[in-house]
Amino acid sequence: MNAQEKNMQFMQIAMKHFPEAKAQLDQLGIELSMEMLQPLMSLFTNVMNEAYELGYDDAKKESDQ
Repeated sequence: MNAQEKNMQFMQIAMKHFPEAKAQLDQLGIELSMEMLQPLMSLFTNVMNEAYELGYDDAKKESDQ
């Protein structure tokens, strides 16, 4: 799977949980628009890529043993 496909999967996961996150932010009185969301989505994608690589490295180490 290439990086673009992986990022699309991460975005799909994020958008699946977006309504719940938006509802929680609304309860706190924090307004969130799609324009405001873009920098957070970039951060989310970076975090997910690092987590993916960490899991990949762990799995590779286990299979090498």
